[in-house]
Amino acid sequence: MIRARKVTGLAARGVALAAAFAAAAAPLYAFAQAPAAAPAAAAPAPTAAPAPAPAPRGLTESVAAVVNDDIISTYDLAQRMRLLIATSGIQPTQQNIAQFQREALVSLVDERLQIQELRRQEKEQKISLIADSAEVDEELTDMARNNNMSLEQFTNSLAGQGIGAATLRDQVRAQISWQRWIRGRYGSRLRVGEDQVKAVQQRMAAAASKPQYQISEVFIDANRVGGMETAVNGATQLISQMQQGAPFPAVARQFSASATAANGGDAGWVTAGEMAPEIDAALDQMRPGQLSQPITVRDGVYIIFLRDKRSGAAASVVHLKQAAVALPQSATDAQVAAATATLETVRGQITGCSDIEAKAGRVNGVVAGDLGETEIKDLAPAFRQAIETLETGQISGPIRTNAGLHILAVCGKRAGGAESLTAEQIESRLYGQQLSMIARRYMRDLRTSATIETR
Repeated sequence: MIRARKVTGLAARGVALAAAFAAAAAPLYAFAQAPAAAPAAAAPAPTAAPAPAPAPRGLTESVAAVVNDDIISTYDLAQRMRLLIATSGIQPTQQNIAQFQREALVSLVDERLQIQELRRQEKEQKISLIADSAEVDEELTDMARNNNMSLEQFTNSLAGQGIGAATLRDQVRAQISWQRWIRGRYGSRLRVGEDQVKAVQQRMAAAASKPQYQISEVFIDANRVGGMETAVNGATQLISQMQQGAPFPAVARQFSASATAANGGDAGWVTAGEMAPEIDAALDQMRPGQLSQPITVRDGVYIIFLRDKRSGAAASVVHLKQAAVALPQSATDAQVAAATATLETVRGQITGCSDIEAKAGRVNGVVAGDLGETEIKDLAPAFRQAIETLETGQISGPIRTNAGLHILAVCGKRAGGAESLTAEQIESRLYGQQLSMIARRYMRDLRTSATIETR
């Protein structure tokens, strides 16, 4: 007889499973020490269907948690841990098994609460809310197709890693059903006013001169995982695994509590000042391609991957192509004069960026190429002086540098920074943010009112 006790959500108490999970920990760690399997998303299709996945060796099934009288067994927990390991790209170790255990249990508890709430709503409203098998199959087929597999190959790939088909199906069923319910119940009620859109446009205009960052994020919600210390430790372990090769999008999908998790953590372009001050401070010190250390904010911990960075609108960006003749710095006046005459001839033949490479390439001793985009302030002084006076489509006269003699074609000029979002794009972003906030509050209320016992 299990005696449930009222708690203020699993997160408020942490995950206390050491004793109840002792029987499962040994076989899972044995699995961790086996040769690392590729994430399910990249696993090759087996030549023959493997035998049904057995229960982890040595595992005596018992109760891991009870959620409003709904039991989560240690076998359920072990299976979810295997799924996390297979799909996150993180190599399991003795140190991070506890993190997999915690995340697996929190996810299972949330899904139980969601399904219970949906069943309650079905009964009250006499409507069907929980996704049926056909809908789950459709979603799984899309997942398999994205990984260049058939559905059978995809499920066989997971089975080869000891993961039963029901484990993934239960997770997908809960996700589909809950997202549809939230959007159906609250989506039509949400209204993004014109004043809200204008306020965003004004903030964007005021911040146009600030640097912009293209980022991906993982957010560890401290309330969800059992406190700030647990969140920081978990983020530290995830960073270590990503530095060893675990793909950021896969980690974000499995561990992030942010609304961007479904997109692999992709938050797009953000402007300095849009995010928490702690994140702005970290981004200011980072280079593109760099992964942050754990960034602690008020309600959790962020991991940021800086994909790209660009200056604000105060900077001028120019796109250039060139034709050039190589000349050493010690070239004689006669050599310089000959090179100048050659480039003037080329200049007279070309009309702009569209044909500079083709026309210059026909002339012996002349090389041409696309220099791409750069900020005018970063150009060599001789180039900068010439380009500042030219408009798009114009071509410079010969410019002498230490490397040779050049003519430049201006293919484009623009203010630095991101292009402005349309009113429709801003409205869509605000709508998504509001819906995500409602969903988080809904789950918080379900956890608070639930009777949850962990063992």
